[in-house]
Amino acid sequence: MRFQLSDDQLALRAGVRELLARRFDREALRAAVGRPGLDRALWRELGAAGFFALRLPEAEGGVGLGLPEAVLLFEEAGRVLLPGPLIATHLAAGTVPGAAEGATVVAAADGGGLLEWRDAADVVLGEGEGWPPGPGEAGGPPGVGKAGGPPGPGEGEGPSGPGEADMPPGPGEADVPSGPGEADVPPGPGEAEGQDGPGEAEGSGPRPGEAVALRSVDPLTPLHRVRARGAPDPVAVLLTAAEQLGTATRACELAVEHARTREQFGRPIGSFQAVQHLCADLLARVETARAALYAAAVTADPADIAAARLLADEGAVRGARDCLQVYGGMGFTWEADVHLLLKRAWVRARRAGGGADAEELLARELLSGAGR
Repeated sequence: MRFQLSDDQLALRAGVRELLARRFDREALRAAVGRPGLDRALWRELGAAGFFALRLPEAEGGVGLGLPEAVLLFEEAGRVLLPGPLIATHLAAGTVPGAAEGATVVAAADGGGLLEWRDAADVVLGEGEGWPPGPGEAGGPPGVGKAGGPPGPGEGEGPSGPGEADMPPGPGEADVPSGPGEADVPPGPGEAEGQDGPGEAEGSGPRPGEAVALRSVDPLTPLHRVRARGAPDPVAVLLTAAEQLGTATRACELAVEHARTREQFGRPIGSFQAVQHLCADLLARVETARAALYAAAVTADPADIAAARLLADEGAVRGARDCLQVYGGMGFTWEADVHLLLKRAWVRARRAGGGADAEELLARELLSGAGR
């Protein structure tokens, strides 16, 4: 089996990179940080380019490609920190009218209780309690409703727009030890250490039908907490890993570029062994995660997807931190982009299907395999 990209896949990736370089360059990224809301014109242009309809059959107006190609698109989106509920809208193509064309923005709860971009969406999926229904429960359709109006009863008044949610990690969030193979991430945005995760404790989260605004560490990802449960969509987990890989790749690129051009003691800092080791570790994590991600896109096996997600989360979070080390004090300034990489990687790593979820799935697979 060949895991090298085909000429068509390389052309697809190059086309998406060219589109994003033209429509969402660094200046557009910095402008988006200070301007709440989505760029609807860009969203429609993504739809016209087939970003959301990529996996729809051609007979239904889609492009007719598969998961490997979708992974390439979302990797490029993660590389430039493209904001918005990209995965939710992509998954809704063919189901929600207008999603495939980019005319409708769709947000969806991740299965663990986090809901991104609720107030900017035209349609919100899975906001109600208990979707999907548990075994033996009667189930109707997921919660679908218009978003963008004033907060409903019981909803928090915290920030929800991209420019309003710029909150740094709180005490104890910056350096949380993690186990082997686990991404080094802080508690979830808006969570205190030791609190139950979404939907874990009765009465500890939002009441049924509520969506509580959270203070997001990422200024480009407004968050709400909803009372939702259910297994995350494996495709959503895989595409999150693709976004994380793109961010890890960008962190590596920035670190290497800075090491080549920044001089100290009359020589580029990249000539110092300690900096070289940081850059080498960055590249090693990126390539390891890329191999796992591309393989998971081909097999679509849940265990492979879980492994790819763990490696991609680690590559993005640790990669952004190592990039900060290479930049030194400059990396913490608002003028540098490195902090934006780290903040987005933190938020993505808290989506359902990563961390403990992925580790549990892999552990079950290993134990079941040992019993055969």
